[in-house]
Amino acid sequence: MSLHRCKAADADQCPIRDVLDRVGDRWSMLVLCTLAEHGTLRFTALKGKIEDISQRMLAQTLRRLEQDGLLSRKVHPVIPPRVDYALTALGVSLLHPIGELVRWARANHRRVRAARRAYVPPARQAAL
Repeated sequence: MSLHRCKAADADQCPIRDVLDRVGDRWSMLVLCTLAEHGTLRFTALKGKIEDISQRMLAQTLRRLEQDGLLSRKVHPVIPPRVDYALTALGVSLLHPIGELVRWARANHRRVRAARRAYVPPARQAAL
């Protein structure tokens, strides 16, 4: 696997950095996986399924995922307002790679946690 190193100024042109910056944040994968598991959801239902996300952070995450074309937002002209969120075809196409990452995380979680516990940081060296 070859990874192209991109300069900070070229971040928008680097597909790896550009995509992973978005879907690799704390909430995006959880939102995508929740919509994949439950289908179209309203904001409140989605928030209820991701219990520890704040309303503000969910709104920001949904906005970014919609901007990237990974989910759609449909506003229904009713009172009170009703907004549904669903995966787009592009969002669905991301589920397989996410699924592989989830499988890897489940299979290796104990080993990663053990490595973290066993890690001893190097001794601090005096400044030159």
